[in-house]
Amino acid sequence: MTAASTDLSIMVRRCLLTFKPFRIFVVGIGFFSLCFLMTSLGGQFSAKRPGDSPFTVRSEVLGGQESRGVLRKISDMLEVIMKRMDALSKLGNTTDTHRLDELSSALDRIQPMGLVERIQAIAQNMSDMAVRVEQLLQRSMASNRVRDGILAQCEIPKDPHYPDCPSKMDWMRARWTSDPCYAFYGVDGSDCSFLVYLSEVEWFCPPLAWRNQTAVPTLKPPPKRQAVFQSDTGTLLERVGTGKESLSFMKRRIRRLASQWASAARRLDDKLSGRWREQKRILVHVGFLTEESGDVFSPKVLKGGPLGEMVQWADILTALHVLGHDLKISVSLKELHGFLGVPPGRGSCPLTGPLPFDLIYTDYHGLQQMKQHMGLSLRKHKCHIRVIDTFGTEPAYNHEEYATLHGYRTNWGYWNLHSQQYMTMFPHTPDNSFMGFVAEELNETERLNIRRNKVNNMAVVYGKEASMWKCQKGKEDFLAILHRYMEIHGTVYYETQRPPEVPAFVKNHGLLPQQELQQLLRKAKLFIGFGFPYEGPAPLEAIANGCIFLQPKFNPPRSSLNHEFFRGKPTSREVSSQHPYAEQYIGRPHVITIDFNNSEEFEATIREIMEINVEPFLPYEYTCEGMLERVHAYIQNQDFCSPEAPFPPVNSSQTWLGGSRSPLIPLPNSTILAWASNTSYYTPWPPLSALRLLASLQGQSCVKACQSAGLICEPALYRFINIKEAFSALNFQCEGLESEMNHLFPAFLVEHAECGLQQDPLLFSCAGSSSKFQRLCPCRDYRIGQVALCRDCL
Repeated sequence: MTAASTDLSIMVRRCLLTFKPFRIFVVGIGFFSLCFLMTSLGGQFSAKRPGDSPFTVRSEVLGGQESRGVLRKISDMLEVIMKRMDALSKLGNTTDTHRLDELSSALDRIQPMGLVERIQAIAQNMSDMAVRVEQLLQRSMASNRVRDGILAQCEIPKDPHYPDCPSKMDWMRARWTSDPCYAFYGVDGSDCSFLVYLSEVEWFCPPLAWRNQTAVPTLKPPPKRQAVFQSDTGTLLERVGTGKESLSFMKRRIRRLASQWASAARRLDDKLSGRWREQKRILVHVGFLTEESGDVFSPKVLKGGPLGEMVQWADILTALHVLGHDLKISVSLKELHGFLGVPPGRGSCPLTGPLPFDLIYTDYHGLQQMKQHMGLSLRKHKCHIRVIDTFGTEPAYNHEEYATLHGYRTNWGYWNLHSQQYMTMFPHTPDNSFMGFVAEELNETERLNIRRNKVNNMAVVYGKEASMWKCQKGKEDFLAILHRYMEIHGTVYYETQRPPEVPAFVKNHGLLPQQELQQLLRKAKLFIGFGFPYEGPAPLEAIANGCIFLQPKFNPPRSSLNHEFFRGKPTSREVSSQHPYAEQYIGRPHVITIDFNNSEEFEATIREIMEINVEPFLPYEYTCEGMLERVHAYIQNQDFCSPEAPFPPVNSSQTWLGGSRSPLIPLPNSTILAWASNTSYYTPWPPLSALRLLASLQGQSCVKACQSAGLICEPALYRFINIKEAFSALNFQCEGLESEMNHLFPAFLVEHAECGLQQDPLLFSCAGSSSKFQRLCPCRDYRIGQVALCRDCL
């Protein structure tokens, strides 16, 4: 072996041994390309002797002074490069590493040629690279001199406005490698990179004076655009996607109701008189349909599984589209990541940019997925989220600290959202917003056909799964009574043989497509429930097709305290029947609620139903126009991101506009109070003109207190009655006035004549009662057929 080839081998090994790991990654590929080329020419070399290094080049191959000179030149070039790289390896500026890629790529570009010519080409490339390294070294040394002055400024700042900065720095030092997203944002293990990340990507440390703050431009929000009603659902159907039976079901529903949505849009447009509406950027993430959540619904669509959630989501998508908003739809984590700008990693870091949406509609599954993948951004942007929540979430369960301390913690609550960010299927929880769904409306021809074709002695049982026929005790007894008067039909799913749970005298049609089910309901006189499922859309569809809905009364009412189905749900609401909305808001003659265990009452009711003739009925709030009206009002008026003016502190004297001692005045001939129109400059939604203040009875919730006065409890107006003047206006004599976190406050403690104000606005709650308290309740009026909106709310 010649001295030159020995030096070459030594140079290579020195480079490989002395470079830091990240330099080896960048430069090592180039050196290995050289070494591989030298050894890959083995077909032209003689056999390797035992003990030769795999990187040793046999001197006999090159032969002659020319070969040794070339090897010496390569050795010299490697020495120069090694020195330059050794200097570069001591620099901490990882932003320059991408330039080193040029070094390795140059080695890889060598084309096959004669042996000596190849090595000469390598030498020439090495010479060129040496020049480039020299230039890179000069630039890096210049930037390093600047950074040397900065390093002294990378001490942890002691700023009382950023108390968590030191602890976050300690965390980053210990855990920054736990998620690749930190490296994605430029964290490299140095304190400077930690501070830059914690001050510019997160917000736990103060801005750094030595950073060029203008380097990151402040993005202006996009210009506001006017929303225009859309009658064509073609683009919506494309966005819904394919690949799941649940999506196919939703698309069929969108197509079937498209003409009704278009007609409703025209009517609402006329009602709003061309009023300017802001177009919102909206993401709809249907979490329960993602594979990551299990998607238990899609496989059951064709087997009688629950369809209520998919009915509602299809209608939500259509309403948002028809209202003219910019809509994106996600049914997978991959789509969610792409729409939100989630950085690569495990979800510990914030989003890569500003939230590209004004509103995000999702469910509890989607909310959990966003928590796992949005990092701190969820806390920052959660005011934009709306959670579709079938059974409702009460404030005591929503407030994480309060729920944990007072026994309200469940698997579904504790998100610390504004209670009205939860949106329900029925208006059973006034603390939440009522989203709803739609049922098909009949035209005059269809109504006429129903009158002609109704079969007076025909009943259809509510329940598509055989398990639903097991839930009602004494089912055989009342079905036998019903069979004496009516022909009973079922729509229970089965594959090969008749489900044994269905009695032989029941004519079972199996699972029917929606249109065939509609035809069956239009012929039937009675639609009867067994007590389960709770609060589904089917009873409203039956009533809309001219059926009478007969359902069991629950005594005692069912709730999370006494019934397995509701246990763990974030609500203490008591369910008095299978469908409380139908019982309370529709009632007789369309809805009859009785004790099914009382056979005499049951039989008498069947005879009564045989004598009743009813017209098809559909509440306005469950029509396409009603849902469009409601969703429009929410989108244009609900704002949970803008800070609210604080409610007056305890024991403070308040000077009201107009010089009055109280902002509340009694209504004529009533104990109910209203807001004086000249006492405030606030312009909330709902407006203060809708406010009606009253005191509950002891042990009565504000939900019940407002209902007893023909009103609706309105949590958005709580902050205006959370004042000491409200107690005096209601003639409460306060021996003491305190403020605390209590979901029953503001309230009057009867035994001690103490008045309590609410300390945390997240705990303003219409739900909840105690025999010790009389609660102060902010009620409001409502539009006929639209309980979600007050008379002046549109």
